[in-house]
Amino acid sequence: MSGKPLTTAQACGRLRFRHLQFLEILGRTRNLRLTAEQMHITQPAATKILLDIEEIFEARLFERLPREMRPNELGLFVLRYAAATLAGQKKFVDEFNALKQGGHGHVAVGAISGSAAHLLTAAVREAHRRRPLLVLKLFEQSSDQLIAWLAERRIDLMIGRFTEPAQRGPFQYERLSSEALCVVAGAAHPLREFRPSSLRELAHWPWILYPHPTALRKVSDGIFDAANLLPAAGIVETTSFLFALELLQSTPMLSLQPAALVDKYVQKGLLARIPVEIPDHMPDYGLITRQGEIPAPVVQEFMDILRELAGGGEGSP
Repeated sequence: MSGKPLTTAQACGRLRFRHLQFLEILGRTRNLRLTAEQMHITQPAATKILLDIEEIFEARLFERLPREMRPNELGLFVLRYAAATLAGQKKFVDEFNALKQGGHGHVAVGAISGSAAHLLTAAVREAHRRRPLLVLKLFEQSSDQLIAWLAERRIDLMIGRFTEPAQRGPFQYERLSSEALCVVAGAAHPLREFRPSSLRELAHWPWILYPHPTALRKVSDGIFDAANLLPAAGIVETTSFLFALELLQSTPMLSLQPAALVDKYVQKGLLARIPVEIPDHMPDYGLITRQGEIPAPVVQEFMDILRELAGGGEGSP
């Protein structure tokens, strides 16, 4: 196929919804027969659609293997575009129908756990007070996963942190608040009544930590390095606080967790804070959106609510 550059007008003018739908399904199935079945067309018709798409882009996008249609580098790039475009169209249709029926739009928000979840809860209450028919979709995950969902347009905004310097290019960060950390254990842990003089005394206990490349893991590694602490009794990595809670209650493990996340469990007697001094690490979290985009009015209003509740802080992570 020709190697001459493809203009935006040429590609967008010839690429149709059916092409995008085909790419999204083929990207998931990696199988032409299954793609044809899901689109309710014949396999020869599916083959023709693929050839039409490759003619539009003037490039081969998939390797034809015996049992798989494997996307090459260009194919992966086109598949990401197709998925993002379809997600944007679906969001538009959902919001249009909601507004047409007297609703107040949709907002999809991702948030890390801890203090950010507390801020999000307060923001949801205020948003529903202002717009009782607002449809809010909430997702709790680690920052690295939320960043991926934001890039794929599965969410409109996120409350979290950058995990890689390269993320500062495609995304806009606005500081909301900081977050204190503490060491916690089960309510009956032997260290509950003992005041260790430093974190180094906790090296022989097993730990529950957030996995790489989460921002909290980078913070905990920095704290441990500063204290010359190398956990030697085993580590469990998880982003699930509920799983960590179960482990803390049934094992002698320790965990470094956001204070705002564990405080209510400590107050209810389900967990205990271990009274050890932690270096002054209070990582900021903030509002992250796609760079250079103007949010929909309902999304902008929700962002304003987050700013008001967080005190309007500005800064960088």
